[in-house]
Amino acid sequence: MAETVIIGGGIIGLCSAYYLQQQGEAVTIIDRGDITDGCSFGNMGYMSPSHFVPLASPGIIAEGLKYILSSKSPFYIKPRLNADLVKWAWKFMKNSNAQKVKSSAPHLNNILHLSRELINEMQSTIGNHIDLEQKGCFMLCKSQAALHHEIELAKDAEKFGLQVECLDAAAVQALEPHVKLDVAGAVLFKDDCHLDPSKLMHQLKIYLENAGVKFLLNQEVKGFEHSDNSVRAVITNRQKIDCKNVVIAAGSWIPQLAKMLSISLLLQPGKGYSYTYPFVEKNIMYPAILVDGRCAITPWGNRLRIGGTMELSGINHHIRKERMQGIYHSVKSFYPGLAIGPVPETKIWCGLRPVTPDGLAYIGKAGNYKNVIIAGGHAMLGISQGTGTGLLVSEILLGRKTSIDIAAFNPGR
Repeated sequence: MAETVIIGGGIIGLCSAYYLQQQGEAVTIIDRGDITDGCSFGNMGYMSPSHFVPLASPGIIAEGLKYILSSKSPFYIKPRLNADLVKWAWKFMKNSNAQKVKSSAPHLNNILHLSRELINEMQSTIGNHIDLEQKGCFMLCKSQAALHHEIELAKDAEKFGLQVECLDAAAVQALEPHVKLDVAGAVLFKDDCHLDPSKLMHQLKIYLENAGVKFLLNQEVKGFEHSDNSVRAVITNRQKIDCKNVVIAAGSWIPQLAKMLSISLLLQPGKGYSYTYPFVEKNIMYPAILVDGRCAITPWGNRLRIGGTMELSGINHHIRKERMQGIYHSVKSFYPGLAIGPVPETKIWCGLRPVTPDGLAYIGKAGNYKNVIIAGGHAMLGISQGTGTGLLVSEILLGRKTSIDIAAFNPGR
């Protein structure tokens, strides 16, 4: 009998399995796909302690409304009558205030720091083939107003113990000698690092298989058998799997699975887009968030990924090419000297980020069930919080004191 069944083979599911098997637990992972694609693969690959401000923050609503009517905008909500979306949006608006950010930021900071500390240890265990680079990340600004705002945020970052450096245009250009930039300046977050998420997922899966973790792929969970406030078995479209514990780490599909256990969770899939250029002769040196361009860019040697957007249109993988065009034009505006052509429409990648209405993930026991844990809702910070979340899941299941306070991540909040 499998001791623990993990539903979801994304970064959160694999990291949970990693820490559980290290403690001698038998683990089975169920995934609706084959773990070769998904939100954990096509993202920007950031491990970002710098991202301690939750997505639900002051000004985000006004910013979203400003963009929403543009076909190339970085933010889009598909108009539709959907009760879950309406409830989520109402709570998101209520959480988008300075007081909520002030109370949430320390908890987000804690899990980001925990995850950042753990990634080097994981790399040394699973292998060094994940293109991990520890040089920091730019918050790159086109306008002086954006730069001023980022410099103010940098002061808050220093209070959380982060190393930051504020750079003018000339200083940024000096760090990017191969490509001409057109920016006002940047804040360099030196504690951030970046890696290739697809390589991390591949290496982690190989390691887990060799460690005895069982994978049941291309199987969809259809229900649960439960009694005495415990789940006794997970039922897929192919079989029944007996279990002692269950971890629901299925990303944007978490609400559907939770509903099978009569648990209601507010979570929306936020679609993101990316494209990876296989070879750029004169590439940039640093990953960067293009602050007023609302997108991001990541180099791995001669490869280059551009990506971004937040599209709330339900669970689907329909690609709106205009979104990717908007990302491309923003990148070219910031990096006019970057020799990259328009993105081939047939090569655009998209993935569904699970977004909670307050910007904090769900990590903890679910409902009245003694042996069910929810782990998800990390939005754009799945890679950044993956190792920390995996460790916390293992500590919760094994009844140990958690490495950080997890009260703010309670799924029942």
